[in-house]
Amino acid sequence: MSNHKILTIDNLSLQEFDSEAELIPLLTPEDEEEMNNEELPVSLPILPLRNTVLFPGVVIPISAGRDKSIKLINDANAGGKIIGVVSQINEEDEDPSKDDIHKIGTVARILRVLKMPDGNVTVILQGKKRFEIDEVVSEEPYMTATIKEVAEERPDENDSEFTAILDSVKELAIQIIKESPNIPSEATFAIKNIESQSFLINFVSSNMNLSVKEKQGLLSINGLKERALETLRYMNVELQKLELKNDIQSKVRFDLDQQQREYFLHQQMKTIQEELGGVSQEEEMDEMGLKAKTKKWDEKTQKHFEKELSKMRRMNPQSPDFGIQRNYLELFLELPWGEYSKDKFDLKFAQKVLDKDHFGLEEVKKRMIEHLAVLKLRNDMKSPIICLTGPPGVGKTSIGRSVAEALGREYVRISLGGLRDEAEIRGHRKTYIGAMPGRIIQSLKKAGTSNPVFILDEIDKLSSGNSGDPSSALLEVLDPEQNSAFYDNFLEMGYDLSKVMFIATSNNMSAIQPALRDRMEVIKMSGYTIEEKVEIAKRHLFPKQLEAHGLTAKDLTIGKKQLEKIVEGYTRESGVRNLETKIAQVIRNAAKSVAMEEEYNKKVTDEDIVAILGVPRLERDKYENNDVAGVVTGLAWTSVGGDILFIESLISEGKGALTITGNLGTVMKESATIALEYIKANAKKLGLSTEIFQKYNIHLHVPEGATPKDGPSAGIAMLTSLVSLLTQKKVKKSLAMTGEITLRGKVLPVGGIKEKILAAKRAGIKEIILCHENKSDIDEIKAEYLDGLSFHYVKEMSEVLAIALTDQSVKNAKTLK
Repeated sequence: MSNHKILTIDNLSLQEFDSEAELIPLLTPEDEEEMNNEELPVSLPILPLRNTVLFPGVVIPISAGRDKSIKLINDANAGGKIIGVVSQINEEDEDPSKDDIHKIGTVARILRVLKMPDGNVTVILQGKKRFEIDEVVSEEPYMTATIKEVAEERPDENDSEFTAILDSVKELAIQIIKESPNIPSEATFAIKNIESQSFLINFVSSNMNLSVKEKQGLLSINGLKERALETLRYMNVELQKLELKNDIQSKVRFDLDQQQREYFLHQQMKTIQEELGGVSQEEEMDEMGLKAKTKKWDEKTQKHFEKELSKMRRMNPQSPDFGIQRNYLELFLELPWGEYSKDKFDLKFAQKVLDKDHFGLEEVKKRMIEHLAVLKLRNDMKSPIICLTGPPGVGKTSIGRSVAEALGREYVRISLGGLRDEAEIRGHRKTYIGAMPGRIIQSLKKAGTSNPVFILDEIDKLSSGNSGDPSSALLEVLDPEQNSAFYDNFLEMGYDLSKVMFIATSNNMSAIQPALRDRMEVIKMSGYTIEEKVEIAKRHLFPKQLEAHGLTAKDLTIGKKQLEKIVEGYTRESGVRNLETKIAQVIRNAAKSVAMEEEYNKKVTDEDIVAILGVPRLERDKYENNDVAGVVTGLAWTSVGGDILFIESLISEGKGALTITGNLGTVMKESATIALEYIKANAKKLGLSTEIFQKYNIHLHVPEGATPKDGPSAGIAMLTSLVSLLTQKKVKKSLAMTGEITLRGKVLPVGGIKEKILAAKRAGIKEIILCHENKSDIDEIKAEYLDGLSFHYVKEMSEVLAIALTDQSVKNAKTLK
């Protein structure tokens, strides 16, 4: 039952409205009879009520704030003091029309009218009779309507069932008053002293905790017995709720007492903390609220933050969740929402930065300048996802730093090598202890802007584990159509990554899952030539290492010839990382002499290099002679760039077995088998006796047996090796080859051509055999890389043999019968 209404009625005194008011007694049966005998007027001013229903006989206070309502009350109070009261169908309607009010209402008498300081009017009304609106006559200055009385169906005086219902209503009302801590026990006195049957039902219905719709339903019931039964049903539900609530409260009272104890202790601790000069939790939360006002949030983000801050205010500061919530809100405030650094669109400056930091790499620098040009023209283009792929040490990561400098953006980098937990990308749900956002969000917080240049280093080294697949988590990050609302599990909000310029780096594109590879624009970065390495060492590596070791150009210098000696004799790579290590070794030797005040050569000589680095170890990369049958130079691609590969074959008496060694993969072994079968099928054309294959065993080997090798590109080299072996003919001098073979005798194209060409040049090769379809790859390579090389483009194996084999027999040639 409603607390405030019981008090209002049961006080029976209107002293809170008017100190001189008399008591308003409870309605007696005589009063009720007199009230029922009163004639209703033909028309009445109609007062719509927002959130209550007036029952006959009941006294209630109403606060009127609408101009129409105040006008109606003043006019009625000055006149006959009788008005019609109905409830609105929708509480929100400010100016209800005839269609917005219920048809059944109560005729009311104005007992008191009080003007409040705020301009509103409070009126005390007593219900008289129920009525039904017949027709609304006017709606200005307030609603007036013709009415008709609604007759009340009363049961017989001797109806024992009705008497029992009324007794139950009284008992339940008294029980509800006892169970409810909010209703004073004095309310029982009012219930016991009501003599009128209909007033008892109306009084209880008016004061029950029901909605306006439910009360209106009760008022609309014509039969008093049916209304009493419906009222009893509502009272039973309310009593059950109260009993259940009290039962729960008694069970948790100890917990509440414990919480109260903790609350008082916390308040004491807070006071002590403030005395000692610390910041209280409330001050900290207020500071967060103030800081939030400075953020460039949209309405959705602002509402989310305010909701989370209010949740933190309700938390016990001693609970573990409080610390997590604080970390969450601090991250929210520290992230650069809507903060963007202004891009520099000076393309000439950008070109200077890229040229200053990197020698060569023309294709990559051209692509970056193109991107800046488009950004300058459109100024709203989503940043593309660029993937720089190539061998280690060629400058993939440092390109990103130069792009950031050229654009005037912040630079952030995360290494993805070995990452196998999806939460490292997407973050942990903040329900976990120690939860934290993913690396993407953390890096943006560190950058301080939402449009940095973001390097995803070693994207091909991602691995899957029990905690999910991080490469799949990157699909959303690296999709320009999706990353405008990247969802981090810890942040629980979409974050806009569309303005971030992602640059991924990889060594091996085949290791990246296809869906991820498809989202990136791949730019290949091949290895450097010897000349380029020498220039890079002269311009960048040597000065950098001098500074790192505390020396200057006055203390040590090195010539291009000596740098070339280091490159050729001590490094075997496509990039320049090992070269930098060797240069550092040379500089350290000079630094030691300077520190110990010893004599040393300030200009590095060839002898100094040998003394410091030892005897050159990589001369085996050079081309070998063609004095032995069956030795052919092939070209291979490795993760560190191109390399030359020697194919050796040997024949011995036996039963025609083929043995393949050299730690070869399945594809490479199949190439050897295809080559031998082709030779057998075309023995007569090659001038070979078919009996050789039953009398001799053939052994094919690829040196450096500790290094795994695979792929089809050594096919034509194996074929040439076997034919040279079986014919005992010399292979053409200074020749290398690469290409795949088929059983039909076709030569197929292979990849990694530029790296292979550079390896051939390092080894002193003069001629190269390639598939004719690889000619387009050669056309894309700079002319200076091809200087001193000639190319033979072939379609058939017969063409390979015609070019590769000479008519000369090798020394000590075997006679095969």
